[in-house]
Amino acid sequence: MGARAAGGFTYLEMIATATILMILGSGVLPLARVTYKRQQEIELRRTLREIRIAIDKYKQEVDAGQIGGTDVRLGSEGYPPDLETLVKGVNRVGTTGKKLKFLRRIPIDPMTRSSEWGMRCYQDEPDNTSWCGQNVWDVYTKSEGKGLDGTSYKEW
Repeated sequence: MGARAAGGFTYLEMIATATILMILGSGVLPLARVTYKRQQEIELRRTLREIRIAIDKYKQEVDAGQIGGTDVRLGSEGYPPDLETLVKGVNRVGTTGKKLKFLRRIPIDPMTRSSEWGMRCYQDEPDNTSWCGQNVWDVYTKSEGKGLDGTSYKEW
């Protein structure tokens, strides 16, 4: 009678399997990083759109005469004085106690994980990084990073 065949794996089979798994894992990890970054970028674009739509609606209501009086400052060009005004709301002209609100909360910047946004006034240059403090015409992220397309997040 011959020797019984031993069950299990040889050392060489274990090394080959571990090598194959490491090669597959090293290919998946960069893909997971790109996917995560792409999801953050999608969230940043959505959040910027949400804030910009709220700013535009505020401006439309001022132009339509629905917001006025003490809620609109001279020289603001009809834009909100800050982002908090979009959350707290402003009084509707001709009504008492009814407020127009444009945001439920100030969204969190997915890149910086903060509710602090860079802001531009109507009077500022398009690439200005300091806020004049008179109104909010546009917002941008304070992240220094670059997108998958190579553009700076601040330019979005």
